[in-house]
Amino acid sequence: MGAAVPDRGRIQGAVASVAGFVLLTLLTFIGLLAITFFIGRVIPIDPVLSVVGDRATQDQYDAARAAMGLDRPIIVQFIDYVGAVFRGDLGRSISTNRPVAQDLATVFPATLEMATLGILIGVGLGVPLGVWAAARRGSWIDQVIRVFALLGYSVPAFWLGLVGLAVFYAGLGWVAGPGRVDIFYEGLVDPVTGLMLVDAAIARDWEVFWNALAHLLLPAAILGFFSLAYIARMTRSFMLDQLGQEYVTTARVKGVAEWRVIWTHAFRPIRVPLITVIGLSYAALLEGSVMIETVFSWPGIGNYLTVALLNADMNAVLGATLVIGAVFILINRVSDVLYRVLDPRSR
Repeated sequence: MGAAVPDRGRIQGAVASVAGFVLLTLLTFIGLLAITFFIGRVIPIDPVLSVVGDRATQDQYDAARAAMGLDRPIIVQFIDYVGAVFRGDLGRSISTNRPVAQDLATVFPATLEMATLGILIGVGLGVPLGVWAAARRGSWIDQVIRVFALLGYSVPAFWLGLVGLAVFYAGLGWVAGPGRVDIFYEGLVDPVTGLMLVDAAIARDWEVFWNALAHLLLPAAILGFFSLAYIARMTRSFMLDQLGQEYVTTARVKGVAEWRVIWTHAFRPIRVPLITVIGLSYAALLEGSVMIETVFSWPGIGNYLTVALLNADMNAVLGATLVIGAVFILINRVSDVLYRVLDPRSR
């Protein structure tokens, strides 16, 4: 009977933790809604003129303004905006004449696919390079890795994309060119998930799969290079801190193999802070792929946002900004949960 009390306490604690997670996420999202809403009101672009054109009469302008609800008090507009977003209504794009939510559901998987492969490259190379640099601190290997990581901070994305196309596509022919697939492969695979590689694998159309992979490799590798720089730098910093701890020195004195000292004694404690680093890097790839998508004509949310800005399509701009912000919030909250699960001291 006495054992039921601790169990009940743990259940109540878990429920409270979940409730706190949901409430904090909801409040953060509402704050994001407020920011996007008021940004849409202060930007010097008249959404009414974007719809009716600059040759419309004053009566036509006033009628369109009333139909869009822009003649109502600002707080009423905000409440209506929040209600519409929670119903999944992000307005209609004047560029595509389709609901913005439908457009975003079409373009977001392309960005997700590219960013996911990019973060896999960044983690798969950045973590070992960071560990290697820390283990060989002060050596030429450490210097080379640090310079390589520095390039990831300093090289402009659009320049690297253009150079990559010139060298690996036009020059060497190792990868395919801009776009998601060659034009004669478009529409051959039914969009089940929106992820081209996954959909081609589901359809067992391996010709489309390899063509899509050839198009995806270069932009994903460039994104991976930028995330690699950040991840390698942070991994090196975390590892240097751990390698200076007394328990690592004790393990070496006891004759423990160096690889075990590095990967078991020093690396294991840094896995928790690395989760946050990787989560932030992944979110940055999702929101920062605008230049890469523009250079590679990649039909993702970054390209969609660029076209919307050029067309003064505020519904599309705010909708895309809102989705990117929501993904950033979600990834950060998931990283926080994983941090608490793996590190009991933070609970």
